[in-house]
Amino acid sequence: MIDFKQILSVSLILFSVIDILGSIPIIINLRKKVGHIQSEKATLAAGVLMIAFLLVGKSILGLFGIGVEDFAIAGALIIFALGAEMILGIELFKPDPEATSSASIVPIAFPLIAGAGTLTTILTLKAEFEQVNIAIGILLNLIFVYIVLKSTSWLERKLGKTGVDVLRRIFGIILLSIAVKIFKTNAFPITVG
Repeated sequence: MIDFKQILSVSLILFSVIDILGSIPIIINLRKKVGHIQSEKATLAAGVLMIAFLLVGKSILGLFGIGVEDFAIAGALIIFALGAEMILGIELFKPDPEATSSASIVPIAFPLIAGAGTLTTILTLKAEFEQVNIAIGILLNLIFVYIVLKSTSWLERKLGKTGVDVLRRIFGIILLSIAVKIFKTNAFPITVG
């Protein structure tokens, strides 16, 4: 059932994890190297990855005998690491700078948009939210990602380095809080009766 509160929560969580605004410097550098980035192609490829993982990610885990709660805890740890990375200004997840031949897919669609953190988060969200609301949250984020990809140079001028840094740190704190909540919910479930 469609729940606007869930959609808003999912959208904000994914927005923080995808961190497309924080990726603007990487995208600008890549654009200088390869000349042009196909925003439509990058957004579509990232969307296919995210929706596929939403639909069959649990089945893939089942093949390895891993429960959603176990994956949620692992996801919480990755989200925590991403949040710490954003706040501390360190780089744990590094894109491959040599991948210039298909820059719209690698590294923009994967791993910048639909990377390990995003895919883990999508599966982790399934423990808390309904699938339809997650799918809508994914689509809303993809629309935003597309707009940002189309207007990176304009955004760079308007936000400036300080603006991008401030946004990155704010979303880092939000991610740390979300990671703690997901960890607590899945590591220490409340038993009734």
